[in-house]
Amino acid sequence: MSNTKYTYAVARIRALETSLLTDASIEQLLACKTVEQALQFLVEKGWGGASSGQDMDKVLEAEEEKTWRVIRDVAPDMSVFDVLSYPKLYHNLKAAVKAVCTQTQNGHLFYDDCPISGEEMLRIVENKDFSRLPGKMSQTAAEALDTLLHTGDGQLCDILIDKAALEAISEAGKRSGEKIIEDYADTTVAIADIRIAVRSQKTGKSAEFMRSAMAQCSGISVDQLIKAALSGMDEIAQYLEGTSYAGGADALRESPSAFERWCDNRMIETMKPQKYETFSVGPLLGYLIARENEIKTVRIILTGKQNHFPDNAIRERIREMYV
Repeated sequence: MSNTKYTYAVARIRALETSLLTDASIEQLLACKTVEQALQFLVEKGWGGASSGQDMDKVLEAEEEKTWRVIRDVAPDMSVFDVLSYPKLYHNLKAAVKAVCTQTQNGHLFYDDCPISGEEMLRIVENKDFSRLPGKMSQTAAEALDTLLHTGDGQLCDILIDKAALEAISEAGKRSGEKIIEDYADTTVAIADIRIAVRSQKTGKSAEFMRSAMAQCSGISVDQLIKAALSGMDEIAQYLEGTSYAGGADALRESPSAFERWCDNRMIETMKPQKYETFSVGPLLGYLIARENEIKTVRIILTGKQNHFPDNAIRERIREMYV
């Protein structure tokens, strides 16, 4: 059955894809001599809002808000995008648990553009009103608060919440009933696991530590990844070569920034075929990921210019574009 409910949404997204930054626009942005010039270039391309002026953070925030506004306008069903809200939702939980345990208030720690705002999350944790949290998140919140209060170990608390976030993403992917969302979720978890293995190898972490941090997925085997990480970086690269994440092996051998760039590019690669779909949620998800990637790339360039980094140092961190 062709899913005609997406036809209008996909047509709208197609029209918007034409204004995504191309590799050529990224080159022009890189060629700007100062951060002010670069911001001016973006504003001329329609970035930012009436009140963002030449404030880098405000311009980027305005772009994020615009993206979600578009999706909310056109999506027949927003629940399939739950998978994208979990990183921010679980970040808010982490920040709230820390704020309650250390009794410090810092408003900048929270995201407000997600299902439970920072302020609300803070109240939930303060009052131990965990039943208001979705799914297994209530159990995670109680456990994280308990862990931090009793051990004072912030890292342990982070790991617990991060792993729960990955598991929630994986479950949301399966629950969506959309193959592309399931692929997106599985890729997100696999890349997070690979990052954990690489970091753990560098810092000499134990198998037990890695197991407590990694979430299961179908793209890679957690057991084999842990075994490789205990043996060395070369073994991680060797293991990846036998999976669909083989590109990560070359990137690992090249440099840490090449590996970070590969992690983001791999997601864009997963999404690119969605440009040719017409009757599914795929193009909407593809557009969202493309915009997130674009905003991240622009942030890398602007921050580099702000700190007077040479162009080649900025270029090696730049992500692949969707268009």
